[in-house]
Amino acid sequence: METVVKKNDLVEITIEDIGSDGEGIGKYQGYTLFVKDTTVGDRAIVKVIKTGKTYGFARLMELVKPSEYRVEPRCPIASKCGGCQLQHMDYAKQLEYKENKVRNCLTRIGGFCDIPMEPICGMEEPYYYRNKSQFPVGKRRDGGVAIGFYAGRTHSIIDTERCYIGAEVNTDILRFMRSFIEQYHIEPYEEETHQGLLRHILTRVGYRTGEVMVCLVVNGRDIPHKEELIKGLREIPGMKSICLNVNQSKTNVILGETIVPLWGESYITDYIGDIAYRISPLSFYQVNPVQTKKLYDIALLYADLHGDEVVWDLYCGIGTISLFLAQKAKMVYGVEIIPQAIEDAKRNAQINNIRNAEFFVGAAEEVLPAKYQEENIHADVIVVDPPRKGCAQSLLDTILKMAPKKVIYVSCDPATLARDLKYLCEKDYELTKVRAVDQFSHSVHVETIILLQRLEA
Repeated sequence: METVVKKNDLVEITIEDIGSDGEGIGKYQGYTLFVKDTTVGDRAIVKVIKTGKTYGFARLMELVKPSEYRVEPRCPIASKCGGCQLQHMDYAKQLEYKENKVRNCLTRIGGFCDIPMEPICGMEEPYYYRNKSQFPVGKRRDGGVAIGFYAGRTHSIIDTERCYIGAEVNTDILRFMRSFIEQYHIEPYEEETHQGLLRHILTRVGYRTGEVMVCLVVNGRDIPHKEELIKGLREIPGMKSICLNVNQSKTNVILGETIVPLWGESYITDYIGDIAYRISPLSFYQVNPVQTKKLYDIALLYADLHGDEVVWDLYCGIGTISLFLAQKAKMVYGVEIIPQAIEDAKRNAQINNIRNAEFFVGAAEEVLPAKYQEENIHADVIVVDPPRKGCAQSLLDTILKMAPKKVIYVSCDPATLARDLKYLCEKDYELTKVRAVDQFSHSVHVETIILLQRLEA
């Protein structure tokens, strides 16, 4: 059976909804089309680029009547770059979209009704918030150097010097690096041939402290003209750390495991609330410090600690949530699979004079079951902040056996969150609070924090 449209057809549709990846959704004679760079209410002429039996994809060609929710993106490359999918959408509408995304997953996947959602936590200034940026380096078609971001779902570099969601100091860093690369003929890396030296420019910025780190990812163990590189970067205000990251693998993974210090400290320091954190190039640290403070405040509120509770923080990273909760708990135990992150966590506890936090290296789904089986550990509160894939069932089963009064789940993926909550709430827990936090403004991603309370036997 043929579809009502064919590839390359031009059709006029009205956008009625937004998909999980930020595409506008409209229908032509009942046939669903997904259209990038559109928003609810847009009346548009679109060109069909791919068709399936029940839905297809189209490209925006002309806006017949723009939506009332459409705004002009600040960034001139927003529609090309893979970083921001929603800059063309009014910020209040972005927040509504993200809140609905969480609610829909909890309803459709989790099977929850009457969801106890609190208002989404948005930003007062949803620009220049990212404290970490990774800029790929390559060659333009004319042979010049390209530094910027990958176009959506490709490894083609969109050349730019300004990112409207990254730290503003990045513009000065990129301008200097571009001139340094061109002046000293530093060869950009080529993925196809595995030739060239400079792969990525990683920056980290302390939001509260103003400290700046530049880490150059190289296909080698050194970089020529180090003295000129260091001299130029040191002129940028706040510069505290300059280093190399060695990545000689044929891989799309950005960072290798070896750090070579060039100048300054091997870390920068920043604060969340009153807690100081040392951040190295390989550290996992939330990219939006303003919203992270709000997120952790919510976690502290949901935990409702009085000083005599034992807390287990799973997927603890460098101890960000652990140390925040340790201010109010009797004891906090953190678990993280990356050894360097646990070293950072222990060091962060020391520099904050926090003695009621202990950290373990290992996979949460292995460490917690083993500790429970061998040592019969207990917890009053368990916090989980897993990667996008969510929690392993073995971990959820151990949580059920340990039977903490409260489980606080921090999630970057509403779908896996809903799946895991369904499993826990079919057993012994009740979903009592849900709040979305806009951790990644202008993207389709949303952070969610929830509170589960154990049902009375």
